[in-house]
Amino acid sequence: MKNRRKSEEMGPFYELNKLKRKAVIMLFEDSLTDEEIAKKLRRVPSTLYEWKKDPKFKAAQEQYKRLVVKKDFESKALRELVNLLNAKSEMVRLQTAITILKMSGMMSDNSTPELDKAKVRKANAEADIARWRADELTGKNKADDSTVLVDDIGDAEDE
Repeated sequence: MKNRRKSEEMGPFYELNKLKRKAVIMLFEDSLTDEEIAKKLRRVPSTLYEWKKDPKFKAAQEQYKRLVVKKDFESKALRELVNLLNAKSEMVRLQTAITILKMSGMMSDNSTPELDKAKVRKANAEADIARWRADELTGKNKADDSTVLVDDIGDAEDE
């Protein structure tokens, strides 16, 4: 648990000084205007404007947003997703399962069950072809009526 807490206390948000971290928090809460935030921080609005343009400050805002969402909503969202696995709609159940798999890292954003099955079929077909070619080279596939497949696409480019 100590290591987890330590890793959560790293990154751009924690690299900012206290004043800038306070600005990030107030900007996230979105209840004050930039001018009001600057006044509370005892800075002129142009200072806050300059901070907001800084890539490190922007990265800190993103990190803080992820931390708050994770802390406050991640477990609730996951519980809701688990409940949706029992939905009446097959499409809702499928989308829920895909979302959970993506969250767990078992499926990427550009992956679908159909695409994954197609990739497996392609890999199996390529393995079958490689096995057949190896058997052909060792003479295991020799028959009087055998056909030899030649891949000469690469040779045409060499000429």
